[in-house]
Amino acid sequence: MSCGDPHETECSEVLDHLYEFLDHEMPDSDCTKFETHFEECSPCLEKYGLEQAVKKLVKRCCGHDDVPTDLRAKVMGRIDLIRAGEAVPDHDLTAPPPEPQQPVTPRRSAPSPSPQES
Repeated sequence: MSCGDPHETECSEVLDHLYEFLDHEMPDSDCTKFETHFEECSPCLEKYGLEQAVKKLVKRCCGHDDVPTDLRAKVMGRIDLIRAGEAVPDHDLTAPPPEPQQPVTPRRSAPSPSPQES
């Protein structure tokens, strides 16, 4: 989405980092750039307003559920890996390793009777 007008901060950059802005996870200098962008760009301001409303709705409907301690640890561990620039494995790091599978050997079929034996 872009309004087509030139801005100091591009619409794509604002939208790519919108949740960081919503969650107050960016430096103040970047927040100021985003606020300036929202003042200039109504499509981005509209998207911001929509995402802010969704976030409030989710918090109101689901915000009272306690997060299991092990789930929180897993999520925080992955966030730490991402922030450190390390590769994030596709599997659960806290789960026991999968058991090795036994190799499957093909069964030999019984020999066919030769035409002479019939």
